[in-house]
Amino acid sequence: MNIAQSEVKDSKLTATVTIPAADVDAAIKRAYKDAAKKYRFPGFRAGHAPRPVIDNMLGAEATLAQATNEIIGSNEPAVLDQLDIVPVKEGDYQDIDLVKDHEDYTYTVVFPLRPEAPLSSYDPVEIEMPPSEVTESEIDAQVEMLRGYHATFEDVEDRGVEDSDFVTVKVVNIKNAEALAGDSRMIAMGSGSLPNAFDEGLMGMKVGETKEISWTPEVDGAEEASCEVTVNGIRARKLPELTDEFVKESFGFDDIAAMRDAVKLELEQDKQSRLPQLKENRAVEKLAERLELEEMDADYEQSVFSELGQNFLSNLASRGMSLDQWLQANGLSSEQFIADLHRQADDVARQSLALDALARELKIEVTDEDIEAEFKRAGVEDIEASRTQFAAEGRMPAIRDSIRRSKACDHLVENAKVTEVDETAKDAE
Repeated sequence: MNIAQSEVKDSKLTATVTIPAADVDAAIKRAYKDAAKKYRFPGFRAGHAPRPVIDNMLGAEATLAQATNEIIGSNEPAVLDQLDIVPVKEGDYQDIDLVKDHEDYTYTVVFPLRPEAPLSSYDPVEIEMPPSEVTESEIDAQVEMLRGYHATFEDVEDRGVEDSDFVTVKVVNIKNAEALAGDSRMIAMGSGSLPNAFDEGLMGMKVGETKEISWTPEVDGAEEASCEVTVNGIRARKLPELTDEFVKESFGFDDIAAMRDAVKLELEQDKQSRLPQLKENRAVEKLAERLELEEMDADYEQSVFSELGQNFLSNLASRGMSLDQWLQANGLSSEQFIADLHRQADDVARQSLALDALARELKIEVTDEDIEAEFKRAGVEDIEASRTQFAAEGRMPAIRDSIRRSKACDHLVENAKVTEVDETAKDAE
């Protein structure tokens, strides 16, 4: 097989593929053999009808069309592997002719690729990170969370709704707020589970009061939503006093100091496992801000969107939950979910393209040793068999893409300029 490729233009690569005559003849032979087995030809045993009989019954073009499709389909993985590309959707095969006996077969295909965009700067990124050591403010926050597990709630009627209250409301949809409607909805103020404008509208309302609340979802092209809200009840959250006696009775520690020591140890272990990934995420997000691409390519965004959606649905299925159940539990409509997933897809696409740009700048190459190490990290036992299978399925370019991005990411994180910030203390202020 010989492949001549064009320069990438408008995120498209045109490849002209030539298949040797010997391979063409073999494909034609297989096509006629399959036809002989598949159809009944009077006077001949199954699989033994000669070519002239098959041509007379089916028409020569039908069998040659099958051979043509087999030639193109069976060679696509090798074409992708040789070009080392991951198309964002299926290739566009143009002006396809039928194969002919004893002749090379040449065809042209256009592959749509993800866009290549430069970065505004390739200098090390600057990010903020929590201190590697556990701070007193982090311990305080964790202790407060533990106290919250033993909070009690008291009905109040002499004041309006305040932050951290639990409020029972009746919500009547006026426009585009069907997901919130209900006669007795429990709202945890400040939880972030509802639109900010909804929480702000509830603030200060008293039991029995009714008002209309409107907001516009933070989604491109979203229409204004509004509903009528009546406060049925307000419950104030009361935290127990933090004493040695409370700590011993509720958590089994001798005193507050022992509890804080245990919390510190747990936070240290959490930071050891969490901070490396957090550093990577923040570095990649900062790099993506440098991507010089105003509008994301629709085909690439759709491919990322589909992958994210499939992964999310698989995760839900593993937890025994349907999408409808999850949407209901989170108070979301399917339209809101899809819009949010598209936003995520755009973010992920930009981050991937930013790493691609950095990999090009660093001239990162992928070796056989890199590929072998990648399969080992994935826990593959028979690496050679897996490589053969991946190549036969046209998946090796995606593996090489992943390795290039990983190497670029490692370089990015290693060279990032980090400023430590006690974010818990900052939030408390």
